[in-house]
Amino acid sequence: MERTASSDLLFNTNTANAAAPAPLRVLANLMLWQRRIASRHQLARLDARLLADAGISEAQRAEELSKPFWR
Repeated sequence: MERTASSDLLFNTNTANAAAPAPLRVLANLMLWQRRIASRHQLARLDARLLADAGISEAQRAEELSKPFWR
């Protein structure tokens, strides 16, 4: 759900982090998963008005909330 330039640079496990040592990749993945969990908890607490302000439909929210933290 949450995508920023800094998170793409720091936590993209498909490119730059592939060359990083294994412990750093694990830490990067753990941090990414924690951010996903936190952002989905925030998304779950939004009311209909705030969802509309953000341009997110109820169906989009349900789809995002149904994903496991590792996806």
